[in-house]
Amino acid sequence: MAAEGVKPDYEAARQRLLQMQQRQSPDPSLPPLPSAPTSVEATGLSLQFLADLIAKTLRAQGQLRGIDISTALRLPYPQVLDQAMRLLRDESLVEIRRGDDYQELNWDFALTAKGQRRAEEIMGREGYLGPAPVPLSTYNEAVRNQPAQWSNITADSLRTAFNDIIVNEHTLSQLGPAFNSGKSMFLYGHAGNGKTSVSERMAKVLMGGYLLPFAIEAYGQVVRFFDSAMHRVLHDPMGVTDAVKASDSTQHFDNRWLIVRRPFIVVGGELKLEHLNLKYDPLLRYYIAPVQWKANGGILLIDDFGRQEVAPKDLLNRWIVPLDRNVDFHTLITGQQLEVPFFVLIIFSTNLDPRDLVDEAFLRRLRYKIEIPDPTEEEFREIFRRCCAGMKIPFDPEVLNHLVEEHYRLANRGFRAVHPRDLMQQALDLAGFRGLERKLTPELIDAAIHTYFVEL
Repeated sequence: MAAEGVKPDYEAARQRLLQMQQRQSPDPSLPPLPSAPTSVEATGLSLQFLADLIAKTLRAQGQLRGIDISTALRLPYPQVLDQAMRLLRDESLVEIRRGDDYQELNWDFALTAKGQRRAEEIMGREGYLGPAPVPLSTYNEAVRNQPAQWSNITADSLRTAFNDIIVNEHTLSQLGPAFNSGKSMFLYGHAGNGKTSVSERMAKVLMGGYLLPFAIEAYGQVVRFFDSAMHRVLHDPMGVTDAVKASDSTQHFDNRWLIVRRPFIVVGGELKLEHLNLKYDPLLRYYIAPVQWKANGGILLIDDFGRQEVAPKDLLNRWIVPLDRNVDFHTLITGQQLEVPFFVLIIFSTNLDPRDLVDEAFLRRLRYKIEIPDPTEEEFREIFRRCCAGMKIPFDPEVLNHLVEEHYRLANRGFRAVHPRDLMQQALDLAGFRGLERKLTPELIDAAIHTYFVEL
């Protein structure tokens, strides 16, 4: 949406999204990128909004050329930003410091004293700086145009995704249909058996990239969306063009968008209810997208479910509407409500007994409940062999037999998938400390056991 009281033509923005089907990114395996806007109306933003963003940028960075402003806002200068710059100049908010070249792109611009005061006033109510946002309506349409292909998962593709970890056929036969459903699922079992690893491998089955913007605009407010800690960039249109071409009106792509790998986001015991709501930062004076919004089009893993400060029932209550209706609602501090598509596969993972966390009614809402069991002895031995290969240390069957016999059978200890890796690492740490050869011995395994497990 545009600033309140302004009614720009969104049709151009909608047409631009339709053209995504006709314009391909440089890599045909990635989703198509939107075309570059060729007018202010095509951006979906108001002229005043763009002028304000330019003023804030000049206030923050000082004197800039037109090309530099274009690069910072990721919008073409001709026919788009030049219109906003003309508005600023007409109001005596911006002046030309140097303009020897006939191309306005190469002119140096700076705020006047009046412009400085106006920019500070704007920053006082809306502090976002960075690439120009896309309208919420445009983002919503992009999300709906990029549904995840859950139903294409086959037994072979799932086995391929899991080829580097040990998962038995029975568990795979449960995970496959659950993943194909696209519905929420509940993974449970002892800690260290690979629930997070299973979720990561399932995310690998989601092929291709996902189109998302740097930021989103609604009612004149900005929501910072792209998160480099959570989104892995596969293609940035600005990364394959020089600055002049990126700012030229003939540039093919709308540089406000990136192509990322379909999100796989993990949150754990630190998760609070407030993390699931639109957050307004009073110091920065703009909004931060909540974690499930950033996970749109992919997977959100809630790890260590039941160990958050918030009660499991309250956390599940927050998901009822999104899970049932595929839509999430957020409210600005000004009272306007935002409706956002919710196309996220949520995986709840816990090492607690599910029945101790929530009642049967809530468990019914989570369609699939799948146990990730302890490995069998045969699976444990295979994990040990693979860990040796992965750590590039010699595999000694006698060392493995000693470990199994002395520290599992006689100790009546249950196998866990994570034990071989952890025990090997601790044994190697000890070998390095003692100046010994990088290899496993029964003595090193014994020492690792004593510092790894708590013997009561």
